[in-house]
Amino acid sequence: MEDSSLDAILRRRLDDMAARLGELDALLADPGVTADYRRVREISVERAALAPVCERYRRWQRLQSQHEENQTLAQGGADAELAGLAREELPALQAEIDSLWEQLKADLVTSEDRAVGSIILELRAGVGGDEACLWVGDLLDMYRRYAQRRGWRVEDMEFSPGDAGGFRSAVLNVSGEGVWAHLGYEGGTHQVKRVPATEAQGRVHTSTATVAVLPEPEEIELKIDPEEVKVSITTAQGPGGQNVNKVATAVHLIHLPTGIEVRMQESKSQQQNREKAWKLLRARLYERQREQLHRQRDEQRLAMIGSAGRAEKIRTYRYKENLAVDHRINESFNLGRILEGELDSLVKSLIERDTAQRLASLGRAS
Repeated sequence: MEDSSLDAILRRRLDDMAARLGELDALLADPGVTADYRRVREISVERAALAPVCERYRRWQRLQSQHEENQTLAQGGADAELAGLAREELPALQAEIDSLWEQLKADLVTSEDRAVGSIILELRAGVGGDEACLWVGDLLDMYRRYAQRRGWRVEDMEFSPGDAGGFRSAVLNVSGEGVWAHLGYEGGTHQVKRVPATEAQGRVHTSTATVAVLPEPEEIELKIDPEEVKVSITTAQGPGGQNVNKVATAVHLIHLPTGIEVRMQESKSQQQNREKAWKLLRARLYERQREQLHRQRDEQRLAMIGSAGRAEKIRTYRYKENLAVDHRINESFNLGRILEGELDSLVKSLIERDTAQRLASLGRAS
């Protein structure tokens, strides 16, 4: 592998990751840390993202050392037979070194994504009236099934039911290893073409739902001044505005500098609603901050997969053809399996395309 400025930058990042892995191992051995299960979970998710990369890097370093030793032996000396064996091994060693380096480059540009272990998933009905609400419900079931397949934890946060079923909106907190790396690509507009149950003429209708995927920050990553948040405690409200709870448990937050509002009333406990409301507010503010930073750093990055642009139609689900077509990769997948939560092959293609784009961007930057 030829040394270059980009290779040197990547080597430094890999060294930093190896050092961070050591820090995480030390934290997991600290009784003061292990007593906090939430902290242990956060550390474990980050460690799970770093460990395979660091192990691959250690193997790459061992092969590099072996390659250098073989080169020295191959130059000859007292033992001609040993020199010949060393020369024979050099091409295979170099091929493995080059292959590992390509894997490491891909690991590097996705490592931060894999380290995020909790997201806020927001689904909202778009065009299509009642059918759009039903479509939100179908997408919600799809993501629940996918989360179950991957062993992720799903926490219900906020729901607004549709008049004829489904949901006008739904908010979930999904947590687990690799959750942002796999679900981060779902942000955008999901279009469905099918015959609604209420359609007497059998005509195909087009409806949409939007999905936003927000990486959930740790509290220490985002400082919110409590003085800038207006907090209101009210009774929970049902459809049509009727009061469904005579006890004040609903929590309404307004972040005054940005105007971002959050209302949480799913739990019967005011404290649980308060915790969920603050969690959702932090995620929305973090996403706003992240988008602003991306615009400042690189406008092109916003067009990349996973930008969560709500106006972008990312996928069409065609019931007549039993196909789900992802427009970013121009590939079609079996609709029935996708709706059952079998998203791995689709997500794999998205990750591969995104990784290639990021590596190309790194190469231009160097």
